[in-house]
Amino acid sequence: MKLFHQLLVAPAALGLLAPLAANATELNINGVSDYAATSALSSREQVTSITQFSDVYPTDWAYQALSNLIERYGCVAGYPNGTYRGNRAMTRFEAAALLNACLDRVTEVTDELKRLMKEFEKELAILKGRVDGLEARVGELEATQFSTTTKLSGKAEFTIGATSYGGDKTDDLQDPATGEYLGDTGTVFSYRTTLNLNTSFTGKDLLYTRLRTGNFGDNTFSGKGYTGKQTQIEASKSSENSLKVDKLWYQFPLGNDFQVFAGPLIENYYMLAATPGVYKHVLKQFKLGGYYGAYGASTSPGAGINWISNRNADYGDAKLKISANYVAKNGAKSDPNDGGIAGDRSKGKFLSQIAYGSPQWQVSAAYAYSQAGMTVGGAGTPAGLNKGGYSDANQFNLNAYYQPLDSGWIPSISVGWSITSFNQKDGFSDGDVTQSQGWLVGLNWQDAFMRGNRLGFAIGQPQFATALKNQGKDGNGYADDGNYAMELYYDFQVTDNITVTPALFYLSRPFGQETGDSASKGGAGADQFNTFGGLVLTTFKF
Repeated sequence: MKLFHQLLVAPAALGLLAPLAANATELNINGVSDYAATSALSSREQVTSITQFSDVYPTDWAYQALSNLIERYGCVAGYPNGTYRGNRAMTRFEAAALLNACLDRVTEVTDELKRLMKEFEKELAILKGRVDGLEARVGELEATQFSTTTKLSGKAEFTIGATSYGGDKTDDLQDPATGEYLGDTGTVFSYRTTLNLNTSFTGKDLLYTRLRTGNFGDNTFSGKGYTGKQTQIEASKSSENSLKVDKLWYQFPLGNDFQVFAGPLIENYYMLAATPGVYKHVLKQFKLGGYYGAYGASTSPGAGINWISNRNADYGDAKLKISANYVAKNGAKSDPNDGGIAGDRSKGKFLSQIAYGSPQWQVSAAYAYSQAGMTVGGAGTPAGLNKGGYSDANQFNLNAYYQPLDSGWIPSISVGWSITSFNQKDGFSDGDVTQSQGWLVGLNWQDAFMRGNRLGFAIGQPQFATALKNQGKDGNGYADDGNYAMELYYDFQVTDNITVTPALFYLSRPFGQETGDSASKGGAGADQFNTFGGLVLTTFKF
C-alpha cells in the first residue's frame, strides 16, 4: 500500500481494531441508518464544498482537514438535514462506511495516475535520463571546482593608442623624470589583467581579493606620463608584469540594514552605500561622478560602516543611505613619527556620505577630512592638487544622477561638483593655493544605434585652484588655473563577453596656471598647451 494510503487509512483502522466490545446499548442504530442513507444519497448528490454543512465553521480545529477530504477526494458526507455533527462520537460502523468511501476514491486516483504514467512513459524516461546526466555533471563539477566557498571572475583589457600635444612651445617639451625632450607620444600597446576572488563563508558575508598585473609602466595612459593622471585611463593601474594583490577586505552584515567593512587594502569609496554617479567612463578622472575632492582616494588599510533604510525592500524603491569610513595611507607603517592609524602623520582620510534615491535617480552629498599626504583629488592641475602645500583639507562634494527606465534618445545624466579648502597650521605664504574646485557632466546613451552598445560623452574641469593667498580682492583672489577635459567613446558589444571601445579625449590646459613655467610644463615660456588623445580599448570578461 502506498504511503499516502497508509496515512489515510491508519486513523480509521486503529479505531476499527481497538479492543473494545460493542453491545446493543453502545450501537446507535438510528445514527448508522442515517449515515448509510446519507452515503447512498451522496452518490447522487455528492457534497462538493465544506460550506454545505451548516454546523462546520472555519474556527473548528479540523476545518482544513475536513475541507481537504471533501474537495480532494469527495468521500465525506453528512446527514440529510445538512449537518455534519462533528462533535458526536463516531461508531465503528460509521468509521467503516467512511473508510470504504475514501478508499474507493483513492483507488480511482491511483488508477488515473497509472494511466497517465503509461501514456507518458517515453517522455518520463527521457526526463529521467536528463536528470541522471545533470546529476553526473554536477558531481563532476563539485569534484573539480576551484573552491566550495570562492567564485573566480576575471577581465583582460588591451589598450592601443597615443596622444598629441599642441601649443606654442611644443618643441621644448621635456620629460620631468628623464630630462629627455618630447614630441608627440608614440603609439603604445598595453594590457591589464584582473582576477576577482569573491569568497563567502555564510552566504551573506564577503572576503574580496583582487589580483592584477599589466605593463602600462610610465606611458601616457598610466597616470605617470607627461600630463599625469589627467590622461590616465581606468584600465591602466597595474603592477609591471607581476601579479600582486591589489585589493583585500572583508565585509559582513550587522543586523538587517548595516554593512561593516575592514581590510588592509581598500579605498574609501568601496565602503559607500551609494555610488555618486552612473556615468561609465574611459578616463579615470570621470569616475564616481567626478574623481575630485572628497572622492579622491588611495588604497590603504581602513574600515567603515554603511546603513541603508529597508535594505531588503524592493529594488526600485527610494532609500536613504548613510556611510562613514576611514583609511590611512601610512596605516601599515609602525613608526609613530611617520605612520600608524589615526595619528597626526597617518596620511588619513575620513569620508562620510548621505544619499537618497532609487536605481533610476539619486542625490548625494559627501564630506571628507584629509591629512597632508593623502590624495585630495584623483586628477587635476598641479596647483589644484596642491601637493605638499597644506597640513590638512576639508572637502565637500554634491552629486546627482538620472537614468531613464527604457533606452532611447534620452541619456542617463550624472553631474558632480566638489570644493576643497586647504589648511596650513604654520600659515600660508603669498601665492599659496587655499581652495580648489572641480565639476563634471557625464552622458550615456544605452543601446545607441544598436542593442547592447553604448555611447558616452563627458565634459568637466578636473580639480583646479580657485583661490590663492594674498592675491586678488580680500586676499583670496581668482587663480588663473582653469582647464577643461572631455571624452567621447562608443562601446561595441561584440559578444556577451567581448567589448571594443574606441575613444577620443581632449585637455585644454592640463598644467593650468603653471603652463610655461618650465620645459616639463608645456614648454618654457609657453602661453598655450593642450593634449589630444585617442585609443581603442578591448575588454574580455570571463
